[in-house]
Amino acid sequence: MSPGSAPPPGSAPQGAGHWWVQRLTAIALVPLTIWFVPSMAMLAGKSHGAVVAWLGAPLNAMLMASLLAVTFTHLWLGLESIIEDYVHAGRRHIGTMIAMKIAVAGMALASFFAVAKIAFGG
Repeated sequence: MSPGSAPPPGSAPQGAGHWWVQRLTAIALVPLTIWFVPSMAMLAGKSHGAVVAWLGAPLNAMLMASLLAVTFTHLWLGLESIIEDYVHAGRRHIGTMIAMKIAVAGMALASFFAVAKIAFGG
């Protein structure tokens, strides 16, 4: 390497992108949470039918799907960071990462399926 040149990038480009997406999802969660919390307070004590009708409204279904997408993305990235920082053994690291990804993806798919089923009246 010549004097004054930087070493080739390692994981830094992925790390910076990961960091930015975590921050963007955190910021996106603010307005979505401001919509979600009062909505749930308004629905407290309502019948099952009223909640289904509320979630069946296109705007509410879109906002709920957005909240789920952003939440699960933020969760995925946060748990990845925790595993990278605290689980160092090779097999344990890989196993923990795979288990986390399967669990988060499964929860996300179940959540999206539930919202779609209600929104599309299935």
